[in-house]
Amino acid sequence: MVIGHECAGIIEEVGGEVKNLVPGDRVALEPGISCWRCDLCKEGRYNLCPEMKFFATPPVHGSLANQVVHPADLCFKLPDNVSLEEGAMCEPLSVGVHACRRANIGPETNVLVMGAGPIGLVTMLAARVFGAPRIVIVDVDDNRLSAAKDLGADGVVKVSTKMQDVPEEVERICKVMGAGVDVSFDCAGFNKTMSTALRATRAGGKVCLVGMGHSEMNVPLTPAAAREVDVVGIFRYKNTWPLCLEFLRSGKIDVKTLITHRYGFSQKEVEEAFETSARGGNAIKVMFNL
Repeated sequence: MVIGHECAGIIEEVGGEVKNLVPGDRVALEPGISCWRCDLCKEGRYNLCPEMKFFATPPVHGSLANQVVHPADLCFKLPDNVSLEEGAMCEPLSVGVHACRRANIGPETNVLVMGAGPIGLVTMLAARVFGAPRIVIVDVDDNRLSAAKDLGADGVVKVSTKMQDVPEEVERICKVMGAGVDVSFDCAGFNKTMSTALRATRAGGKVCLVGMGHSEMNVPLTPAAAREVDVVGIFRYKNTWPLCLEFLRSGKIDVKTLITHRYGFSQKEVEEAFETSARGGNAIKVMFNL
């Protein structure tokens, strides 16, 4: 992957046919340019377009740059009370919003989130605003579980990386949930996380695979199928920016605390930012400000 697909900025120049934006507008950028001609685009599922040109997906350059050129219809004006940093966070938040739409999250949906990294945390925030009454989040890292608790998780469960621990961990997850798990979001995408999600989800429930840690997995599908557990995949998002911006404008979702580190755009600071992110620790989202 190339670096850079979560971004916001200030319009510097517009084309002659652009009517909805003017120089000086602050905008959040949806990073994927679909063809709008294929059957998937015509069905409204443009996120699955086979001709998608997406920031930072080879051979397309990323948006980690001083200037980018982008279609006006994929540049969304920020409300006055939403910062450029929050605008850039619309991209990861869109993943959570799209996942919640795919899983039909509502006021009667108890949610399990596997993985308390950035995507797991925004999925948790989205599930809450979609109405989920109880959310339990699982991770191997104490720092991330602490962050999840601070952001409003109803329960957290620390797990191991060992597959043999899955049965005991599922028992603990169900005990902390205190009810059936209606929907599980696997925001990591590994054999163990998906196996845990499939086992923990109640009969007739749903597992939504969000993370892509492994390109292929060996998981217990047959027992899950026997309990009619639906498995749903998501890929990127579609038509999410207006809703994400409304959540941010209204204060229903606050992403500011997810931005744990800020750096300028010099060579030295960029390298330091990547090192900070790679170390993990308390880093969630590392932001560049030009």
